[in-house]
Amino acid sequence: MMEHFMKCINCGEKHDSDEIVYVCTKCGDLLEIQFDYNEVSKKLDESEWLKRPLNVWRYRELLPINPHSNIISLNEGGTSLQICTRLGKHLNLNHIYVKNEGENPTGSFKDRGMTVGVSKAVELGSKNVGCASTGNTSASLAAYSAKAGIRAIVFIPSGKIALGKLTQAMVHGAKIVQINGNFDDALRTMINFAKSNPKIYLLNSINPYRLEGQKTIAYELYHQLGCGIPSTIILPVGNAGNISAIWKGFVELKKLGLIKNLPRMVGIQAENASPITAAFKLKKKEVTPFSHPETVASAIRIGFPVSWKKALNAVYSSGGLMETVSDIEILEAQKLLARTEGIFVEPASAASIAGLKKIYNLNLINADETVICVTTGHGLKDPDVVISNYEQPLELDLKKELLSQILV
Repeated sequence: MMEHFMKCINCGEKHDSDEIVYVCTKCGDLLEIQFDYNEVSKKLDESEWLKRPLNVWRYRELLPINPHSNIISLNEGGTSLQICTRLGKHLNLNHIYVKNEGENPTGSFKDRGMTVGVSKAVELGSKNVGCASTGNTSASLAAYSAKAGIRAIVFIPSGKIALGKLTQAMVHGAKIVQINGNFDDALRTMINFAKSNPKIYLLNSINPYRLEGQKTIAYELYHQLGCGIPSTIILPVGNAGNISAIWKGFVELKKLGLIKNLPRMVGIQAENASPITAAFKLKKKEVTPFSHPETVASAIRIGFPVSWKKALNAVYSSGGLMETVSDIEILEAQKLLARTEGIFVEPASAASIAGLKKIYNLNLINADETVICVTTGHGLKDPDVVISNYEQPLELDLKKELLSQILV
């Protein structure tokens, strides 16, 4: 690890790495981890990276954790980059890849952030970590806390939570508290709870250490594409940490002189939970929260994303865009990906595929571009959506009907 510090994205105020702060103490805006990239480039030996297994900690020189501390890992990262020929033919696109984050230990990209975040908690001596969650964050936090031997406290919104995710948090022993409200209410409550209880280390994506783990998606793509970059990256956007983190990863690769160009970042939100897209389409640099976000894609059912400012910066700086998709388009895309490529993803993940189809039909992408769709979570995270929306098993009475009718 190289020396690092936290820097406010608004006023530039610097905060030391051993401070337990989540936002700027001067202006209250978001923080970002910064390195001395000139110093890093002098010491970095990329050939050493290539000798290591493809996972998050391959890139430990650019992860802000003391290498002599107890790194908490479940061998996260190293997810496959799958070329999707059949999907591409269906959509009339020639170079489509899926970066399948559902292959991570708890089934989502959140593990990349949690390995760094929980390791930082251990480094700081914290015995309790907390988060608000629609599901995936709680599942990941619970697993990594169990590995570390520390306590996880999870606030979830009232109403329906995907059972695949809640089950994970329960089995790993997290203390689960249901908040009367939606995710934004749960997050606000957790932030206030952590502020008033310094023994709890907050690990939502407002914590910049979380995003450091997630930026390794960019590093892996660089190596999986033979030290190259795609034209466009498309991914679902909920709390907006992932699009912010991946963009930061590519920017760092450029600062280190490893790449010359940067990809276009495309964020996809559900129609009824799309404050960042609304701001983008109005060419604004501020967002107006959605007070009652609603979508079948529970992982992106967020009305006021914490990292909206970082996300808009990623989109504007990269010449990218934001777009929305309907729940019907999401479910159709989930089925399409499963039945053309054998990749089963949760509804939020399918938003990237639905978004790809939509922006192509709007002539916002070329057929020959190299496009990466990031799918963020495994389909078994939310099996109820499939059971409720797909055709049910065919039932035959073998005394009256012939098995040959199955092929009709």
